[in-house]
Amino acid sequence: MAFTDFSLIRPTRWVGLENFEYIFDNEMFVTGLKNSLLFLLMVPFVQVGAIALAVLVNNRLPGIRLFRAAYYVPVVTTVSVVGIMWGFMFHEQGTLNYVLTTLRLVNAPVGWLSDDALALFCIMFVTLWRGLGWYMVMYLAALQSVPADMQEAAILDGANRWQRFWKITIPMLRPTIMVCSILSVLAALKAYQEVDVLTQGGPMNSTFTALYYAYDQGLKHLKLPRALAASFVVSAFCVGIAVLCLRYLKPKHR
Repeated sequence: MAFTDFSLIRPTRWVGLENFEYIFDNEMFVTGLKNSLLFLLMVPFVQVGAIALAVLVNNRLPGIRLFRAAYYVPVVTTVSVVGIMWGFMFHEQGTLNYVLTTLRLVNAPVGWLSDDALALFCIMFVTLWRGLGWYMVMYLAALQSVPADMQEAAILDGANRWQRFWKITIPMLRPTIMVCSILSVLAALKAYQEVDVLTQGGPMNSTFTALYYAYDQGLKHLKLPRALAASFVVSAFCVGIAVLCLRYLKPKHR
């Protein structure tokens, strides 16, 4: 259908690459594609943060189960609730600006979601905050599967905690790092829900992503072939970057 002029009120006609030419000549789609690729900057922060949290909650400390549950709460919270909560936080008269102005860190309220230079990064932060708990659980499961005798042997050989982390833990985590990296890359390229709830693509289309453009064309303007062409492009990027992750993050041991 992405290669046709499909319509409910007239016969379908084959148009080849016409829909693809249209979307790549459209400034909104190009901006959305750039923003989707910009979301990939979030991936290293998600993975490093999730590994750090997993190492932290893997210790036997008082109340550690409470901390594990607290870090996982954003994962099971619906996007609409997350959007409403962070919408209040980012509002010009919201909690974040109140704290910053009270501490005299800013002179006037900041338009976190109304400033086209800040809005996309605020959405990226919300996506990062919401995804940390999911990847933390995956890394925690991987950490708990690392054989204890390997750690004990390294301790007997005189290895300190930092050496054991880099020489034993990280190599044993590489399969999980590969899987989590691919999943977070795909999630970043398919960013849509947070954009829809927080900004609806604004201000000035600065938070449009490629997938949100597909939604806008397909369901708002009923231009289904253009929406499918945009989705096709997003899928191609997802497959290409996933293949790169598999190639360069694949564990070397068998």
